Amino acid sequence: MKKLSLLILSPAFALTAGAASPSDDQPYTEGTFKPTWESLGQWECPEWYKDAKFGIWAHWGPQCEAEDGDWYARHMYYPGLEQYNWHVEHYGDPATFGLKDLCNEWKAENWNPKELIELYKSVGARYFMTLANHHDNFDLWESPYQEWNSVNIGPRRDIVGEWSEACREAGLPLGVSVHASHAWSWLEPSQRFDGNLTLEDGYKPDADGSDKWWKGYDPQELYAQRHPHSSGWDNSGSIHAQWDWGNGCSVPDEAYRKKLMNRTLQLVYDYNPDMIYFDDTALPFYGCDEQWGLDFLASYYNFSAKGHGGNQQVVVTGKQLEPHIKDAMLWDVERGIPDRAQPDYWQTCTCIGDWHYNQSTYNNNRYKSASTVIKMLIDVVSKNGNLLLSVPVRGDGTIDDKERLVLAGIKAWMDINSDAIYATRPWKTFGEGPLAESDNPMNAQGFNEGLNYTSADIRFTQKDGTVYAFFMGWPESDECVITSFSKAAETYSGNVTSVRLLGYGDVEYTHEVDGLHITLPSSRPNEICPVFAITTDDTCR
Repeated sequence: MKKLSLLILSPAFALTAGAASPSDDQPYTEGTFKPTWESLGQWECPEWYKDAKFGIWAHWGPQCEAEDGDWYARHMYYPGLEQYNWHVEHYGDPATFGLKDLCNEWKAENWNPKELIELYKSVGARYFMTLANHHDNFDLWESPYQEWNSVNIGPRRDIVGEWSEACREAGLPLGVSVHASHAWSWLEPSQRFDGNLTLEDGYKPDADGSDKWWKGYDPQELYAQRHPHSSGWDNSGSIHAQWDWGNGCSVPDEAYRKKLMNRTLQLVYDYNPDMIYFDDTALPFYGCDEQWGLDFLASYYNFSAKGHGGNQQVVVTGKQLEPHIKDAMLWDVERGIPDRAQPDYWQTCTCIGDWHYNQSTYNNNRYKSASTVIKMLIDVVSKNGNLLLSVPVRGDGTIDDKERLVLAGIKAWMDINSDAIYATRPWKTFGEGPLAESDNPMNAQGFNEGLNYTSADIRFTQKDGTVYAFFMGWPESDECVITSFSKAAETYSGNVTSVRLLGYGDVEYTHEVDGLHITLPSSRPNEICPVFAITTDDTCR
């Protein structure tokens, strides 16, 4: 069920949910925020997001139908790649059965959004993200500007709308991720197969005289390939040389950019999401049309402010942000963690497997463990960030038994230790130990996860006069030492007055010149990371 727009600014804005037509342009919402970086720098990260810390993402759409991993809709068009071979074996030549047909094949027949949202909330997620569209250009909502959407084709269900309703009932903020700006270049390999088909081609009968299932739909609305392909692309399937606009990448025309603006504004006005994730360097078309992002941010922030007494309450994320852009939106790090605490709030997005469901990942036991996820969460939160975790969804709309085991492990730890996560803020130092003192540079937008945490690595958060110390593994000896509480350290916060092991209770300790010495109990409340709640007579001054 869609949410109606919260305001009416003018006759042009008076659009009820689903009432827009492709000939109507969505209006910008006017208000305090203007489409300049200086004005957008007024944005402040809302408290709900700062307190939430942990979200779960359903990175789920028609590409998951094949259950063959990431970027399937691109790689299925590269002869010699595994996904091309798999596609030919299961569906046939992509010149005949291409992306358009995969979208129709996807039925989501066993999808139960309410059950999944209830599960994610029970695990500890405090916000939820749904894919709105991927680089495949297929909209997962009732989109009047994109006929290739999940209501018209495939599941014939409003995916975003049903996730939204489930979130509303569960009291979880809703995020939507928008990736479609890059479909322009990302789908270029389809030009050698079915990517140049047109509306007229759909009216040509098949060899047996029957009508095509897609008769009346224009494939170019999906593929967007009425342009020369980018220079420098090859048969490897790589797109990295043409990800940023320029550098040989074909630049989208005005009509394409305008269409994505209409789609995204309508998504905002009709579904009122609390958060939007852009899979772009900064914002869509940044590098060839900076104004697109400025106009969108101003409109989205103003729309939120008008619904919240003048105070915007939304978050927009982007990759590889320049310093002045970090003032206007949230920095997202993909599959990585900065090696130091950040002055501004930020987010890590990662996945327990491939972004799109991959049967091979399941068969070969390649999911991240609950321990890996929890240690990432701790490290991220200690450095002033949130963790958005993708749990791959199968084509039919379900998650598998091994994923449920990972979630159960996360839940078991969070049930005991979540007080040290939710609504906390960074302490005087994010941590101590070998990894806290080492460099771990990021590659492009991230890609530096997989750290080998040990019990010698400690991370900290603080809340309401309590410092939480996380050991990134159980110490092997009966005693552990936290040197950040040394009376000679810059982080000294007064005399320790209590030490409590979450899930256990008070433990013995001595506060000495070299730090806080804690005696570990013989029983363990969890097997992943012990967390100590520490109070002093002068905490955090």
